[in-house]
Amino acid sequence: MATLTDGDEGKILVDASGKDIGIVTAVSSDRALVDPEPGFVEGLLAAFGRTDGDSDDVEVPHDAVETVTDREVRLRETL
Repeated sequence: MATLTDGDEGKILVDASGKDIGIVTAVSSDRALVDPEPGFVEGLLAAFGRTDGDSDDVEVPHDAVETVTDREVRLRETL
């Protein structure tokens, strides 16, 4: 399990096979919020670290995360 920080906001969330799921919009102590259908503007804002969680975001618990790189947050194969 990897640890998520505020610095991970704006990264792409991918499943274990590398398929894009969405963009991390916010990180708290026990979960990340992910926008599963980011539009162009949201993607551009995320690239500059300017994201906000909203009601359409999906919660992803920290223990579901396998690795975090400079560009992506990858989920574990088995959840």
